[in-house]
Amino acid sequence: MTDAPSCFDEMLAADGSVRAAYSDYSDWYHRQDPGLMRRKGQEAETFFRKTGITFNVYGDDAGEERLLPFDMIPRIITAGEWRKLVKGIEQRVRALNAFLHDIYHRQEIIRAGRVPESLISKNAAFLPQMMGMIPPGGVYTHIVGIDLVRTGPDEFMVLEDNARTPSGVSYMLENRETMMAMFPELFTAMDVRPVQDYPRRLAESLAACAPSCAGGNSDGRPVVAVLTPGIYNSAYFEHAFLADQMGAELVEGSDLRVVDGRVAMRTTRGFEPIDVLYRRVDDDYLDPLSFNPSSRLGVPGIMDIYRAGKITIANAPGTGIADDNAIYSFMPAIVEFYTGEKPLLANVPTWRCSEADSLAYVLDNLAELVVKEVHGSGGYGMLIGPTSSKKEITAFAAKLRARPDNYIAQPTLALSTVPILAKAGLAPRHVDLRPFVLVSPDGIQITPGGLTRVALKQGSLVVNSSQGGGTKDTWVLAD
Repeated sequence: MTDAPSCFDEMLAADGSVRAAYSDYSDWYHRQDPGLMRRKGQEAETFFRKTGITFNVYGDDAGEERLLPFDMIPRIITAGEWRKLVKGIEQRVRALNAFLHDIYHRQEIIRAGRVPESLISKNAAFLPQMMGMIPPGGVYTHIVGIDLVRTGPDEFMVLEDNARTPSGVSYMLENRETMMAMFPELFTAMDVRPVQDYPRRLAESLAACAPSCAGGNSDGRPVVAVLTPGIYNSAYFEHAFLADQMGAELVEGSDLRVVDGRVAMRTTRGFEPIDVLYRRVDDDYLDPLSFNPSSRLGVPGIMDIYRAGKITIANAPGTGIADDNAIYSFMPAIVEFYTGEKPLLANVPTWRCSEADSLAYVLDNLAELVVKEVHGSGGYGMLIGPTSSKKEITAFAAKLRARPDNYIAQPTLALSTVPILAKAGLAPRHVDLRPFVLVSPDGIQITPGGLTRVALKQGSLVVNSSQGGGTKDTWVLAD
């Protein structure tokens, strides 16, 4: 099992010995019949198909749902490695929430000259409607996904912050359920920390952020609902899955209206108030009276109710500015400004193409860099220089010159590899990791594991499912 020598192999050391994290699993794997493993892979695919674990690809001419590719070889992280990650993630999430509060209030970080004013005021994700607004519980980003890449034994770096509507947690949960069904003996032999309680903890965390006026249901608990754009959204499976697992109502905008100063949902007993709305609808479509007037996905007047403190919206409107790739480049300064500490998790070095010197460097080195749109996601609208043709690089250079402020650039990282089950046996493939973080007035909780996305094509660095990537179960070992 070989790969480029500059890539850190999470399973095998340079001399071919198995690293500590994979020691027990490797012993188990090599005792198995290869035919059995292939049959288990087919079983997993059948399970995913029957369960409906699919995703849609925007712009796909076929317009059909695709089965999410799943690899049954787990990605394994030791307890010690995870403890270090937890400290860094907690620090970063605290800083993100402090940053969001600040830019919608006194904007001290701008006054201090640590972040340019234009980067906030001219950002499409900045919502003036949130100025002076404090969400119930003081939490802006209730669910966070921090995308991490590994480049060495103790070297994890943050690739992106997902503070608006991070997706993928349903795949993390289904991956674990599938693995436990196929290999129960492994979970008996190896002490893998659980992730199955995420929906319960999500429900409790959201309820803890309910407004003071929360009426609650018949049990006195705050009423939580999940707002979905509908069945044609690429993440609809996850919306329905999480609502079901939390015991929450899955609603669309047409199910909601403002009644007696509260946001209420249609039920068989008439309209009943909602206390917390876990929205999976973008800001622009949330309220046609405040944002896009043509939206049919949101609730007319919900922002007025929100500003009156009579509903919690998770994540808060305006948090998308923390997803911005240009803001990302300032995160080391943001972390230090709000925590008084040096960042425990490093950023990937980033050139802001809006700056003349950086743009000149990027244009001169496009063949070696990864270039992303400032608001881009899902692997779209980006250039991976080393795998692009001269024609593609020339065309992208023209885009850069036309709109330099729309792009940032980063070096092509030697992402770590973990094994997948290929036709010939184990083979290394590049991965990233998205741990999921819950934030409430009670504190920060980080699920021990997360979603490992894997580039199933040999040599590929693109892990997004829409671009040919897949997922695998992530195991965090207990002490």
